[in-house]
Amino acid sequence: MTSPDLPEVSTDPDRHVLGAPGAPVTIVEYGDLECPHSRDAEPVLRRLVEESGGRVRLVWRHFPLFQVHPHALAAALAAEAAGAHGQFWPMQQLLFAHQDALTDDDLVGYARELGLDPEQIVGAPADRYARSVQTDYESGIELDVPGTPTLVVDGVPYQGRITLEDLRAVVDTP
Repeated sequence: MTSPDLPEVSTDPDRHVLGAPGAPVTIVEYGDLECPHSRDAEPVLRRLVEESGGRVRLVWRHFPLFQVHPHALAAALAAEAAGAHGQFWPMQQLLFAHQDALTDDDLVGYARELGLDPEQIVGAPADRYARSVQTDYESGIELDVPGTPTLVVDGVPYQGRITLEDLRAVVDTP
């Protein structure tokens, strides 16, 4: 039983969708919030969705490369906690913008910046979202995700460079 002031924890693989939920083209991104390559892909993917006229949606899935990014898991948990309050995408943008500052104290500051209870973003309260992150990570393992970012367009692994032009060519192909 959950406390009335704590949002329900979701492991729905489509819980973080940018764009129209019913868009005909779905891009699933396996990303790491501490990965500079995931950070660099973010504005390209955001622009693709925004300029698609409702044709493309982006689904985020966590794939923290904790072996090389020591703060990736804590950042993923903080993003999930923010997402439970409707603030996933703003938190994602903050974390990408400050990849060099992802300690618990930093995460608390970002929570405050978003108007969230900072006590719910780090430590034991954020740990309640571990299953959500683990579910995303395991789905990436099943797909043999080689690293981050990895994109899957309508169920097909994307092999090209993550540029607006290259992605538009793929999503505009009937």
